[in-house]
Amino acid sequence: MTSLLLGNTVQIKEINETIKQVAPTDVSVLITGESGSGKEVVANSIHRLSRRNDKPLIIVNCGAIPEGIIESELFGHQKGAFTGAIDERKGYFEMADNGTIFLDEIGEMPLSTQVKFLRVLETGEFMRVGGNKNINVDVRIVAATNKDLASEVTNNHFRDDLYYRLRSINIFIPPLRERKSDIKLLFYYFTDSYCKENNIEFKGIDDDAMDYLINYSWPGNARELKNFCESIIVLNPYKKLSLSDVKKHLQADKREESNSLPIIIGKSRESSEKDFLFRALLEIKSDMLDIKDHLSVIENNKNGQTVNNEDFILSKDRILNMKMDEIEREVLIYMLDKNFWNVEKIADILDQTPRNIYNKIKKFKISKEDRWERN
Repeated sequence: MTSLLLGNTVQIKEINETIKQVAPTDVSVLITGESGSGKEVVANSIHRLSRRNDKPLIIVNCGAIPEGIIESELFGHQKGAFTGAIDERKGYFEMADNGTIFLDEIGEMPLSTQVKFLRVLETGEFMRVGGNKNINVDVRIVAATNKDLASEVTNNHFRDDLYYRLRSINIFIPPLRERKSDIKLLFYYFTDSYCKENNIEFKGIDDDAMDYLINYSWPGNARELKNFCESIIVLNPYKKLSLSDVKKHLQADKREESNSLPIIIGKSRESSEKDFLFRALLEIKSDMLDIKDHLSVIENNKNGQTVNNEDFILSKDRILNMKMDEIEREVLIYMLDKNFWNVEKIADILDQTPRNIYNKIKKFKISKEDRWERN
């Protein structure tokens, strides 16, 4: 595995130089950029090039830990601290002692937890949940987010003192669509690595197919490109990849509308909520089009009348008389019902964190008995 970000663009070269400069120090680093852009790669690089590289690197996804247990996960707990705490447990900070802790999605950390985290940053001290004595650790902290923390501070969703403490070194990774000249390099790196690991011979790719990849928007950034490389090789063994292979695999026609939408980073909480609803409605629209492709009419079980497929979605009149929360509850119930309550899958579809989905389920008091019905 490469120790630095791959790329020939000026932006990537500058990032790699910054990594080399900050890695030998103990300064905290904040990495920002869209999901899939390579924030974890940068964190790994900083640790490998640091004087702590023979000590643990603990990776924590703050957005995937439910709010009720995040302090126990980070700082540990004493026996009997809460129901179910049958043993004493070390937290991630103790596990990372003398090493590095990488806090991904730091913008999802609850405000109450941010207070304790700030103390660790400033003093290296904390208490376990239910504990009464200070524990000292020597930990290098690297954090990452795809949010605009300055906006989060303005909206009182992130502590200003913690933000200013974290941002002393800020490494921003530009999205893949803004550094198209790196796409070809990354494509061959991912394909070569995968083929060597799995003893597969890669037959290459046509020029027009490569041109298509270079001009594709890659909303999922380098992570999406890596997954594409691995899956297309598996599905097209022992052949040179053509333009039709690439288009078919990316499902360009079905995704054309969503790919043309602007990708917004650094959203405020309000715009994030609107983005959640918008993505959910797009997902429902996609389902409606699939239904329309296969059915011309359906039978109304109540009165025997033939109804149009568009009746699968909320009617315009009903939407106009509903509050935003009511609409959001409807579409969330739909997504849960459709995906068999697979919260991780729904979070991925809607570009949200699992915790955000769980918070909405709790907010709207949705249970598995709630079913989405055509209105």
